[in-house]
Amino acid sequence: MIKFDDENKIISRESYRAILVGLQRGEDISASMDELEGLAEAADAEVIGRMIQNLERPNTATFIGKGKVEELAEMCTAMEADTVIFNDELSGMQLRNLEEAVGVRVIDRTILVLDIFAARATSREGKLQVELAQLKYRMPRLLGFGKSLSRLGGGIGTRGPGEKKLETDRRHIERRIDDIKAELAKLKNTRRTQRAKREKAEIPLIALVGYTNSGKSALMNKFLEMSEKEDKTVFEKDMLFATLDTAQRLIKLDPQTEFILIDTVGFVSKLPHALVNAFKATLEEVAYADLIFHVVDISDAAYDFRIDVTRKVIKEIGAGNTPEILVYNKIDKLEKIPVTAGGPDSVLISAKRGDNIEELTALIKEKLFDDKLKATLLIPYEKGSISSYLCEKTKVLSIEYLPEGTRIVAELSLADYRRFAAYEIEG
Repeated sequence: MIKFDDENKIISRESYRAILVGLQRGEDISASMDELEGLAEAADAEVIGRMIQNLERPNTATFIGKGKVEELAEMCTAMEADTVIFNDELSGMQLRNLEEAVGVRVIDRTILVLDIFAARATSREGKLQVELAQLKYRMPRLLGFGKSLSRLGGGIGTRGPGEKKLETDRRHIERRIDDIKAELAKLKNTRRTQRAKREKAEIPLIALVGYTNSGKSALMNKFLEMSEKEDKTVFEKDMLFATLDTAQRLIKLDPQTEFILIDTVGFVSKLPHALVNAFKATLEEVAYADLIFHVVDISDAAYDFRIDVTRKVIKEIGAGNTPEILVYNKIDKLEKIPVTAGGPDSVLISAKRGDNIEELTALIKEKLFDDKLKATLLIPYEKGSISSYLCEKTKVLSIEYLPEGTRIVAELSLADYRRFAAYEIEG
């Protein structure tokens, strides 16, 4: 488990023995519980047991039933567990009641995910977003994290005489939340400026979106290798949430195929709402994308479930109508391709080995670069920058140097055609 100081800075990490608990309300939660185990292991846990209860609705006081609480306490003692992890989000009262009943630390899925995010975030923005989510989670649960202590105090802008520590903590958290939001707003403005420059340059944006550990970073690195930019590669590792911070790279496969590729944080089922909101500033880049690469680990037996989870989050961040290519990754791990995989606007690849990357490249060209218009332009010699742009960014069919300027016949995107329509002449 990751331990934090009062300022949410990591001070130590230690392994722990955990029992997982899930509530099944009709639907099969085996895939979600398997994922919870993966998350626990990503946080250095040794999962030593599971408990699943079938119950129509959660118990208000303890989430699971009274009999199951007693059974859980016995399991913790017999198996020498020191932590219990619930698959759902718990209230402060439920956390407190459960800890008193079972005698070990109780956390929920949200705390676990936030701990992992806090350990993996490296950029200033990523760290701020995680801290914001932690504080928003903690605010309504102050009673669940300890006793309220009465203290005396005074001074302008400080707690008054007899005010409880709980109220002081609440005010401190509210101030810190306001400070973080202000700093994130500045970073958002910086991103908006960068986006405006990119849009002015008419460079398409492709967003890599998908479940955590589906191979998004590996795919980005494959494109960087194809662009001969190995020095710009991003960190990749076979683990949940190996990377959290957004990475943007310019990919140039040929003079006519140039785009920005953006790698985003991976998703999980039941992604904490506070975390989705905190990362919306970063994830909003997906909403501005011209195309989404929805990367799927096809070697995962529950890949259909993960596709549904990812599409739900994509819709939540406002990118539900963005064109999507379903990229089934990790075919190198399979002996046989599942019959449900494939279909229109999809491709089966191995980012690791490079299998079928050319098919994916063809889809990119079809989706983003096939709306070409043939035009004959006469560019004055004093507008040499336009001629240079056309030669570098478009498919030039012919060039002729005339007394009045450079006559260029080229295939243009609709955006470029509108941009240079004033220079068009009869062919």
